[in-house]
Amino acid sequence: MRTTSNPAFKNLPSNGGYANFNHGQGGFGAPGQAPAAPPQATRPMTIDDVVTKTAITLALTIATGAATYVSGLYALALPAAIIGLVLSLVIIFKKKVSPALVIAYAAVEGVFLGGISYVIGGAVDNFTGGGGSGIIMQAIAGTMGVFAAMLVVYKTGAIRVTPKLTKWIIGAAAGVAILMLLNLVAGFFTAGGLGLRDGGPLAIVFSLVCIGIAAFSFLLDFDAADKAIKSGVDAKFAWYVAFGLMTTLVWLYLEILRLLSYFQND
Repeated sequence: MRTTSNPAFKNLPSNGGYANFNHGQGGFGAPGQAPAAPPQATRPMTIDDVVTKTAITLALTIATGAATYVSGLYALALPAAIIGLVLSLVIIFKKKVSPALVIAYAAVEGVFLGGISYVIGGAVDNFTGGGGSGIIMQAIAGTMGVFAAMLVVYKTGAIRVTPKLTKWIIGAAAGVAILMLLNLVAGFFTAGGLGLRDGGPLAIVFSLVCIGIAAFSFLLDFDAADKAIKSGVDAKFAWYVAFGLMTTLVWLYLEILRLLSYFQND
């Protein structure tokens, strides 16, 4: 399985088959060995598993996000972001699949997104006298539109996921992550930091670049999921796929929302 820019997909087994990947080696009839116990029956992952688990996590994120936004509890955004980061690290480095952790991550991310959306929407309202809720709906529609478009691009083979493309996307994602960190650090010493998030022309270009990288990251996510299904990994790994897709969706939504807020503030 190819490398992906999404760390969640690194937990997907690269072996073929499912249940016990090496069953049959040194088993029944091996000289001097007792018959091996039959492998535990499991079910291979299907596209329906991926769709179902992704739908569950997405619906939960939308529900908690809407509840946070409507209630105006935007102060929960920061603790939710911290908890979400911790949960994501646990999910990534935990050796066993934990549906409960993925569900908890989806719920917490919803709170984070709801709080951030409330803050950005409120800032737009204060600047323009209205329209804050409008850009949120536009950001949601834009996120779903990009997701659907990239799925069509992948399924039709319009853009093939090659090792070269994979390396380019991973390098680009790492590059923007470093720039974000440098901008954050610079912000402690200079107003606006490097100017990547101040709403100016450079910030607009940077957000467009981030949106492009996030969109292309979906191709790697789809490819990793497709390879996992074809290799017959256990159905429980559909939760990893759902988690991986959610992390990309969250990033894309935030970048689109931020970009729209720039245009509202002009």
